[in-house]
Amino acid sequence: MIYETLEIMMDQTAKYLESKLDSSQLVLENIAKLDDTNVLRLKDKVAVSLLNMEEEVTLKNIPNTTFKNGKTIYKNNKINLNLYVLFAANTKAYDQALISISNIVEFFQSKKVFTQVNTPLPNRSSIIDKIKEFKFIVELYTPTFEQLNYIWGTLGGKSVPSVLYKISIIEIESDNINDTGQPITNIVGELIDSTL
Repeated sequence: MIYETLEIMMDQTAKYLESKLDSSQLVLENIAKLDDTNVLRLKDKVAVSLLNMEEEVTLKNIPNTTFKNGKTIYKNNKINLNLYVLFAANTKAYDQALISISNIVEFFQSKKVFTQVNTPLPNRSSIIDKIKEFKFIVELYTPTFEQLNYIWGTLGGKSVPSVLYKISIIEIESDNINDTGQPITNIVGELIDSTL
């Protein structure tokens, strides 16, 4: 669901940028390849890169059982993830990079919640066609100057105008069933008076 989430978010952001700038600028690519001469996809584009993932620990202990066709189905708990996604503008003209980043911030200010109701699925991939329901929230994430220094140092050292977003909550769940059981329909036993 990580790839699918990024594709859905990128599709919506690209449409917004096209309405503002009359050009498609987004590309899903590792920004660390910025200085790689073999990666021409990043030239004059806004790279969308997954920087980090973290598990949402507050939702870790919710039991994952369902009741279907008269049986209780037991599965491993879902993994709920937060994704940290960087939008980095790699354009020759600095002013154009700032305009692109500004428009991205403007888009996410106007649309923070993405669901199957308010967001059409892109037609790019057969993987996305399998999605029935989704919901994620996009929030601006502001690292400190020290964290920003570490981020760009890890990515190769060359800093370009960028903005970082936290996307939460992405649910990942396998179709594997651990166990099934019959529902409890009656209780058999004797009541014993504890006062005797």
